[in-house]
Amino acid sequence: MACPFFMPVEKLENGAWLHPHRLPLGCGWSGHCGAPGHEGESPSQEELRDFCNLGYAESCGRLPQERPWDSVRFTARSVFDAENGRGQRVQLRYVCERRHRPAEHGFLEFDVAQDQWVKYHDNASVQKMAECFLAAYFDKRKREMEPVAS
Repeated sequence: MACPFFMPVEKLENGAWLHPHRLPLGCGWSGHCGAPGHEGESPSQEELRDFCNLGYAESCGRLPQERPWDSVRFTARSVFDAENGRGQRVQLRYVCERRHRPAEHGFLEFDVAQDQWVKYHDNASVQKMAECFLAAYFDKRKREMEPVAS
């Protein structure tokens, strides 16, 4: 679950996470804050590790008291596009949580053959997180397909 105000920009390869592939966006990300009054501020490495990439950042000084969500999480699955008989699509399910309960949820969809979003989120931060999650999802699938060296 990433912070709903986090705007990820670049994969953070040298993060201090024990299991980076288990992070809410599929890996660690650097980026900037989008919280009101803090737009564009760059979090420290500790803030990225403890708050931005994980959500539920109650002790983050940038987190507004009044907010619609505490965190955002994603999951993905590949589906064949039977409607037009071409390529595959990736369907992302998202859940925005407030106080550890779903506050909003739905599906986003990416057409792999057309390399474009078919259904996207209206919130720029959530959409950017979805794009980052999808990039990590594709990277993971690519690694799984690579032959193992003997």
